[in-house]
Amino acid sequence: MRRGLRHPGVVGTHEDHASALAADLRAAVAGDVDFSVTARALTTMDASNYRRVPVGTVAPRDAADVAAVLEVCRAHGTTPVVARGGGTSIGGQATGTGVVLDLTRHMAGLVSLDPEERTAVVRPGLVLDRLREAARPYGLTFGPDPSTHSRCTLGGMIGNNACGAHSVAWGTTADNVRSLDVVTYRGARLTLGRDGQGAPPGLLDLVDRHLALLRTGYPAGLPRRISGYALDALLPERGVDVVRSFCGSEGTLGVVTEATVALVPLPAEPVLVVLGYGDESAAAEAAAGLLPHRPLTVEGMAADLVRGGAGAGGLPRGGAWLFVEMDGEGAARGLIRAADALDSALVRDPAGQRALWRIREDAAGTATRLPGGGEAWPGWEDCAVPPARLGAYLREFRALLADFGLRGIPYGHFGDGCVHVRIDFDLWTGKGVRDFRRFSEAVADLVVAHGGSLSGEHGDGQARAELLPRMYGEELVGLFGAVKDVWDPDGGLNPGMLVRPKPLDEGLRFEGLPLVGVGREAARCVGVAKCRVEGPSSGATVMCPSYRATGEEKHSTRGRARLLHEMALGEVITDGWRSEEVREALDLCLSCKGCRSDCPVGVDMAAYKAEFLDRHYAGPLGLLRRPRSHWTMGGLPRWLDLFGRGVNAATRMPFAARLAGVTPERSMPRVAERTFVSWFGERGSRRPPALTLWPDTFTNHLSPEVGRAAVRVLEDAGLGVTLPPGRVCCGLTYVSTGRLGAARKVMRRTLDVVGGVGGPVVVLEPSCAATLRTDLSELLPDDPRAADLASRVVTFAEALETLAPDWTPPRLDRPVTGQTHCHQHAVLGDGPDRRLRASAGLTGELSGGCCGLAGNFGFEPDHYEVSVACAEDQLLPALREAPEGAEVLADGFSCRTQIGDLAGGRARHLAEVLAEGLAEGRER
Repeated sequence: MRRGLRHPGVVGTHEDHASALAADLRAAVAGDVDFSVTARALTTMDASNYRRVPVGTVAPRDAADVAAVLEVCRAHGTTPVVARGGGTSIGGQATGTGVVLDLTRHMAGLVSLDPEERTAVVRPGLVLDRLREAARPYGLTFGPDPSTHSRCTLGGMIGNNACGAHSVAWGTTADNVRSLDVVTYRGARLTLGRDGQGAPPGLLDLVDRHLALLRTGYPAGLPRRISGYALDALLPERGVDVVRSFCGSEGTLGVVTEATVALVPLPAEPVLVVLGYGDESAAAEAAAGLLPHRPLTVEGMAADLVRGGAGAGGLPRGGAWLFVEMDGEGAARGLIRAADALDSALVRDPAGQRALWRIREDAAGTATRLPGGGEAWPGWEDCAVPPARLGAYLREFRALLADFGLRGIPYGHFGDGCVHVRIDFDLWTGKGVRDFRRFSEAVADLVVAHGGSLSGEHGDGQARAELLPRMYGEELVGLFGAVKDVWDPDGGLNPGMLVRPKPLDEGLRFEGLPLVGVGREAARCVGVAKCRVEGPSSGATVMCPSYRATGEEKHSTRGRARLLHEMALGEVITDGWRSEEVREALDLCLSCKGCRSDCPVGVDMAAYKAEFLDRHYAGPLGLLRRPRSHWTMGGLPRWLDLFGRGVNAATRMPFAARLAGVTPERSMPRVAERTFVSWFGERGSRRPPALTLWPDTFTNHLSPEVGRAAVRVLEDAGLGVTLPPGRVCCGLTYVSTGRLGAARKVMRRTLDVVGGVGGPVVVLEPSCAATLRTDLSELLPDDPRAADLASRVVTFAEALETLAPDWTPPRLDRPVTGQTHCHQHAVLGDGPDRRLRASAGLTGELSGGCCGLAGNFGFEPDHYEVSVACAEDQLLPALREAPEGAEVLADGFSCRTQIGDLAGGRARHLAEVLAEGLAEGRER
């Protein structure tokens, strides 16, 4: 039951105010009130260049909770309130200095869906893809589809008037909203619609007094005019559409608690046409001419956005491309004939379409990493000009970049004249920030000269609002302020955004951040939140298994990056490397390395975690505070080398799991009777050596049958095998437990052993291969032997494909299931493995994601439930759904152990299955 205020108008220190505010909020709302260091640190930033530190967060349960929060905040000195969805806003509008409303936790429901009326009623925290999934069985979808569709929310889309690739066909979010339930800062609960419905007192009178200004003050011919308030929607000839005028107001007028949205029919036969042009200007100038063919999308990008160069990923010839989706092959072929493109590709296959669209959808992050090195940032993200002006605008924009010595990669919604770009602003130094301002002012003038809008999709926020007078003039911008005062006379909703904004160069998130170190590395996270995808991941991604298991921001890659960023700044998180908040968030990081490949900007949380743990437990006291598993599981290679099978006896002792720091739900792996190295030493090589086989700890001590099988297969392929001339270890277990000093010692000893060994080095365990490929040279950057060894590491399948291209594997002809190791996905790639399986007649796909055991992670106390939840993401469902008699494959020792523990039966390395096939062939 909600109770009255206990501390209205409290006076005192900032801490007193925060404490009293939190207490009154807890008394007033049924939802979650969190004023902790972690909650505040997680919400200081969105996907922009800006940072604002909130007092605390609230996750309201319903509209009544929202109203209660606003009432309490008014009583506490007009404490500001900002509504937040997925936190992917580009202009800074999803950050705030007061209370941040997290609408994703409890207000994320789909209330109803009416396929006859083609409408849905949604709560603001509902992720767009969840709505689309619910509508798909009825042949319907929600038209606007920004590239963040897997994690952006309907409330955020309404706040920013989001658009997406299909806006040439289905318009912006404002075009697809029928009514809104909102709560104003003063507690009024309004239902907005057409014909003036829901307008707050005084709004329509204000409009009536400024009809001439509203009819002449907005640029014409702009399908993507997102900047400012859409007050022209309140004109009588436009239906006095209050709901449309509210869309795009960025949380400055009211808080949305429920929305009725329109749905559109899915295309019956979607066909993707990719048109290649000589350069970006040619593609931009062609885009407007395609609109009469009624395309569903006209997306554009140039070759500098495509990793791997022109022709990568199935793109046709050209230096720039238009992605044009059509409904029906006939319409698509007609468009190709009329397009006058340099080259074209017509893609009907859904998988092929998804692969090409992925290039475009990842652009917001990919464009942050410039070709040849360097980082680029938002800041001039999404202006729009009339489509017919786009080619000329882009040429002048590129010239302006050159004048300022800047680099950027434009791409975007060419059919709507909307351009996205990330630019390599220097936001770390005073001169760089001054240049950022000068460039922003110059490019704003360029956009206005072309009749454009400063924002064509993501809103103004703080990034562009200061420049709105250049676009609209002082009188219309003054009217924006008057409208804000009608809706929110106290100024409590998202102050400093869109209306009376903070300067565009104030409050940048890089201010005060060290130029080197983990904080600087974590700052490359721009907040696009691909790691926040809900539900089971697709097979194309691994990131972020712990977030999908818990649903908590602090367990996402972005959340952890934000905490490291705040740790480096020292304002919210004040105890640096000793921070328990950061340690707790990193505790559930599986070090799967998925973010290394799946994060569009290449955030490498496994590496950051290793460095944090190394520093967190530094010093004599830190050594004592380390979890026991860091010494036992983390030192596994050493213990196995020292005691061998004696470890088996130790694990059978009473309380052995507790003494070893291992959760009792797990049984410890059994050490083999005989090591792989001893077997090979007695057997010897049967052919002149062509490669070195790496006897990793797992293969040598725990699954020597994998090593024996690999030798048999490699020799059958005509490849002689030798082992290193001494004991070797990649250092993986030391890295994953953050004992980097020990890892470097182990690695240097290994390099002393293999320094003179040449030729390919075949590594059977994917996690060890990934460590040798990446961590080795990163931890020993000054040792040339490290880079040399890393360059020679190959997987089992790579060795067969490159060193024995004419070898024919045994024909096995059976279905497969199992797991592609997450490190293989992230670092090594599995193309050769897929081709080898196909050549052997092994059909079907292995699951993606992470198995959840992840080395020591799944053995450690308090990790078991998350470990199982990760396995339930993809692996266990794949095993349950596999056809009878399917071969269970898993090259990783952890994956095989997890399968054995949770599903029963035995998974095998591909080498074992092939070796068995060779033996059966000889018997026949």
